[in-house]
Amino acid sequence: MTMTADTSARYREFKMPDVGEGLTEAEILKWYVQPGDTVVDGQVVCEVETAKAAVELPIPYDGVVHALRFDEGTTVDVGASIITVDVAPGSDDSAAAPAAPAAAPAEPVGEADDAAEPKGRQPVLVGYGVSESSTKRRPRRGAAAVPGQGAAASAGAAIQAEMNGHAAPAPVAEALTRPLAKPPVRKLAKDLGVDLTTITPTGPDGIITREDVHAATAAATAVPEAPEAPAPAPAPAATATPVAAAGGRETRIPVKGVRKATAAAMVGSAFTAPHVTEFVTVDVTRTMRLVEELKSDKDMAGVRVNPLLLIAKALLVAIKRHPEVNATWDEAAQEIVLKHYVNLGIAAATPRGLLVPNIKDAHDQTLPQLAQSLGELVSTAREGKTTPAAMQGGTVTITNVGVFGVDTGTPILNPGESAILAVGAIKLQPWVHKGKVKPRQVTTLALSFDHRLVDGELGSKVLADVAVVLEQPKRLITWA
Repeated sequence: MTMTADTSARYREFKMPDVGEGLTEAEILKWYVQPGDTVVDGQVVCEVETAKAAVELPIPYDGVVHALRFDEGTTVDVGASIITVDVAPGSDDSAAAPAAPAAAPAEPVGEADDAAEPKGRQPVLVGYGVSESSTKRRPRRGAAAVPGQGAAASAGAAIQAEMNGHAAPAPVAEALTRPLAKPPVRKLAKDLGVDLTTITPTGPDGIITREDVHAATAAATAVPEAPEAPAPAPAPAATATPVAAAGGRETRIPVKGVRKATAAAMVGSAFTAPHVTEFVTVDVTRTMRLVEELKSDKDMAGVRVNPLLLIAKALLVAIKRHPEVNATWDEAAQEIVLKHYVNLGIAAATPRGLLVPNIKDAHDQTLPQLAQSLGELVSTAREGKTTPAAMQGGTVTITNVGVFGVDTGTPILNPGESAILAVGAIKLQPWVHKGKVKPRQVTTLALSFDHRLVDGELGSKVLADVAVVLEQPKRLITWA
């Protein structure tokens, strides 16, 4: 009994936390540590991908890594132990060390481990956060070792990232000069078999960008290779890579992460909410002129002004005029829930797949504020930094399919939302204007809505109002 207590106190199991709202699993993308490495409170030990975002997980205590419970590319249930840490290295009870199975079964969160949570900590996105009395901080990459932590701790922390991928440990001097790159860029480099240490960074502060990785790949492809020395392929995760069938006629790609979540959401939406889609073609010449005028307006300095900004504002005005469209269907309670706020979703195509983060309380924002929010939302999504919280609570969505050169589409609703507006490409077309055929800038809008919530009249009025605002932007003043 005494040995069990000592072992429990010495070895701590860090379980997969719920990094989103109600998520049940996450895929381990990358380990930044290996068994034997020294870790400190708050240090990131791995990167995981959920159905909503890629998140780095910090360890909530000091110690030495005893075992990694899962390999990279493995999908792990929330509550399953993913790493064991020896919080009292050097103790005499080494014989009591727990075994390191290949996979640990998921356990209910909130039982025995509750008592093991550090005192004074508050729940955060992942882990337990830093205790109030703690003065330790995660060391910066490339920074000198903090005095008093010992050579073993500083050396272990410096080389952990280099050990990821099961390579031989690099010398401490090399680890301290580890190339700077964001997790999505590191994953891209790993997938393409590119060594980050061979890339010259072009990003700010010496950060390697996606463009740098692609450029290195193109350069490597252009260099002729010896016929007898084929290039070695990178070692991929066992469960995460496409598998080519015999003869190369088919390739099977595992469905996981964002793609898996998107598929489930779209199927659920398509077969739950009765969709109706209406279309309207509109002359947006005046809106395009206003876009050009706003670009030189001093109040819009420092923000990006584009047609999407005014389209978003037009939709917000239409919702203000017809608030009944901003609702959701509560199947369990058999109620229609009217939303007195608008969290405006913007569909964004990213390297990880389709994401729909939303602008909270977009209805309260001025045009410059909305422009800033749109810019931040898009840049964050493209950098792979969109958080699960940013994709929760949307009420209506805009998807700009026009950027791909298509006229329009029939978009599927995001689950829990009442409407989604698709915007087609803006093209110069012949148009009857003031009784004469003239070249005008024209686009086609498509509004899909949940027919349980929105009847044909309401949906038509909302779409017509958006079109009128885009055709006559002065309505932004008279109607708002």
